Amino acid sequence: MIFINAQILDGDFRLRKADIEINDERIVRLADTLSYTEQDLVVDCAGYTIVPGFVDIHVHGGAGADTCDADADGLREMAKFLLTKGVTAFCPTTMTVSNEEIAKSLETVRSCMADKEGARIVGVNMEGPFISPAKKGAQGDEFIQAPDFDVFKAFYDGCGGIIRLVDIAPECDVRGDFIEKASKLCTVSVAHTATDYDGAKAAFRRGATHATHLFNAMSGMTHRAPGVVGAVFDTDTVCGELICDGIHIHPAVVRTAFRQMPGRICVVSDAMRLSGMPDGQGMLGVNLVTVKDGRATLEDGTIAGSVTNLHDELKNLVSWGIPLEEAVRAMTLTPAKEIGMDEEIGSIAVGKRADLVVLDENLEIVAVYH
Repeated sequence: MIFINAQILDGDFRLRKADIEINDERIVRLADTLSYTEQDLVVDCAGYTIVPGFVDIHVHGGAGADTCDADADGLREMAKFLLTKGVTAFCPTTMTVSNEEIAKSLETVRSCMADKEGARIVGVNMEGPFISPAKKGAQGDEFIQAPDFDVFKAFYDGCGGIIRLVDIAPECDVRGDFIEKASKLCTVSVAHTATDYDGAKAAFRRGATHATHLFNAMSGMTHRAPGVVGAVFDTDTVCGELICDGIHIHPAVVRTAFRQMPGRICVVSDAMRLSGMPDGQGMLGVNLVTVKDGRATLEDGTIAGSVTNLHDELKNLVSWGIPLEEAVRAMTLTPAKEIGMDEEIGSIAVGKRADLVVLDENLEIVAVYH
């Protein structure tokens, strides 16, 4: 298949006119103009923009399904839904539930990783149980536990090493060895933490390189107490997740983060099962969540994940003044790097997977290829 006359975001995230040839799910040729024959399947993309397929590394559910349901059919419905939103690769994300439920969820995800229909599962994001009760957010407190590398290693080995990212509240790591050991296996993220600037910086020195849903469930930034947010801003080796639904973070703060952290923003959905569904109620881990007018909350008003998706977030970001190139990079190449898959996915380049999203002039999705 050859796409001609398209505007593309190339491997350097520059907009330019180019043709793309794909074969056997890979990009095999990329040039200003490609030759072709009558036998070739040619798609004229004049007036359209082709960007890399979106990579959501923090998504709990959608279309009525949740990762912690440990239901393969539900995961497949979630994958098919995500593909309609331009997501071609994702990490199903667990919650703070019992060890038995986590293990079962991990095994279910592994059983679905070879599926061809829907967005491709590329690993698991393990959010919880190693978090702080003081910043639990929408996580249930019954199963919160202190970081324990032996427990994590049992999860990791038990699922065949598909965990790509694990969260930790560093102040709860009593033994002080979790980050250093776990970072040799996957990306370690600071999350749901009451630690301060110094505590976060110490965690980064030990090997944490990621911050989960930046600004949310962590200490904020003031001029005298920079907190976790200030530590992330101040550490060039750390990427921060942003949920760009207009609810979790004010657009002005989003713009500030993009200016402060060029190339270090991961846009995520943090979506729960009611994403793609009408307003109503559904479970997130052990908690009942109510969704009204696009806002997901617990009974006490605590924000509980989101019902957004990366495509809607892309449109939000551009409307808030973030250049298209930067917005797309933050939901493609940067998250792919964070889970160690940037050689395979995340940008349009020869040899990479042909994960492509075709957008019209209004950033609406015309087609998704993967």
